[in-house]
Amino acid sequence: MLPWRRLLRPLAVLTLTAAALVAPTGAAQAAAAPSSGWNNWSCKPSAAHPRPVVLVHGTFGNSWDNWLGLAPYLVHRGYCVYSLDYGQLPGVPLFNGLGPIDKSAGQLDVFVDKVLAATGSAKTDIIGHSQGGMMPRYYLKFLGGAQKVNALVGLAPDNHGTTLLGFTKLLPYFPGAEDLISTATPGLADQIAGSAFQQKLNEGGDTVPGVKYTVIATKYDEVVTPYRSAFLDGPNVRNVVLQDLCFLDLSEHVAIGLTDRIAWHEAANALDPANAERTTCASVFD
Repeated sequence: MLPWRRLLRPLAVLTLTAAALVAPTGAAQAAAAPSSGWNNWSCKPSAAHPRPVVLVHGTFGNSWDNWLGLAPYLVHRGYCVYSLDYGQLPGVPLFNGLGPIDKSAGQLDVFVDKVLAATGSAKTDIIGHSQGGMMPRYYLKFLGGAQKVNALVGLAPDNHGTTLLGFTKLLPYFPGAEDLISTATPGLADQIAGSAFQQKLNEGGDTVPGVKYTVIATKYDEVVTPYRSAFLDGPNVRNVVLQDLCFLDLSEHVAIGLTDRIAWHEAANALDPANAERTTCASVFD
């Protein structure tokens, strides 16, 4: 890289950050949206966007805080958008996604049926962040979800578990630590690379026929590690590195779902590939 380009790169990063801050906010988009917002049970999908979109939050998230940006972004584009709470633990308010993941997939099953009944649609699309991008695969593979889902888009999903920067490899050196995590927060234990849940989920292949898969990962992920463990292998799979779309994007695990309009643009492309527009650094303005 030439010296002058090294000098300009920090300026470009600052410019991209500023653009994200001045781009239309979720609240402004919701005000301009054709419906009253997301989880609008009277919304009917249009001919342009015939499938409703179900948003699946990540670990410690819930149906609203994970989607204050992306939900209005999609509603503004004419989608019927819905989000659910799952994986609740008794006595733990607001922080969800902590229960056993197979049980959480059952909650998704019930919610998808509710969305399809309300909208009159035959299938839905799913966008999930972190655990929310991985958990639906259990629904697709073991609970009959493949018949009801057209596409699954994962934003930094832990599809093959995580080492948490190697932390999980230290657990055997702390007697009782693994049992404590499994008992207190089974949803966390299920996400550890090599767990019984992960082995069951990925045995026999990552994907099921009939569903289109998109994975959008970030090189700066500090939760799903290594970040390429998010990627899937199989037909109808597209694995994307966020920085290949915009090398200036510094989003890590949380930001890719909560604030990253470049990741959202690529997710929207996955929902409507026939009308996809190339995702670049300029997509922050879309």
